[in-house]
Amino acid sequence: MVLRTNSDWDLSVDNRNGQLALVVEVKRKTNVSPEWAAKLRQNILAHGTFPKAPYFLMVFPDQFYLWSNAEADRDRSEPTYIIDASPILQPYFERAGVTADQISGDSLELIVTSWLGEIIHSDRIPDNIDASQQWLIESGLYTALVGGKLCRLG
Repeated sequence: MVLRTNSDWDLSVDNRNGQLALVVEVKRKTNVSPEWAAKLRQNILAHGTFPKAPYFLMVFPDQFYLWSNAEADRDRSEPTYIIDASPILQPYFERAGVTADQISGDSLELIVTSWLGEIIHSDRIPDNIDASQQWLIESGLYTALVGGKLCRLG
């Protein structure tokens, strides 16, 4: 894992060819609507020069919002995928002995780092991928991440 400073993203992943594939913004807030997330994304993108990435993932303890082909779409559009985060994050919360309401921002970021690391270091798409993570396959994000390199920022 490479640590970078002076960046505006919480996390990013370079694909196996060293190109930026995913940027991730991690927030502790819950019960966020897709419209609110889209507005936050627009505000984030409007306040700086950001490298282009095909995927933009906004992580909340209860929801994930994914925009695919994010570099071409910097407007206020709603996410391409709205994902219930519970099936993905709950096992991590249980191991840490916390609930979604109790998790700190830094701890949530570490959990997301672990989850992304599992994808990056997998050899192939698991035959038994959970239905809650089918969006990873459909969006092409899984393939884009496998063999890549995670960069923890901030």
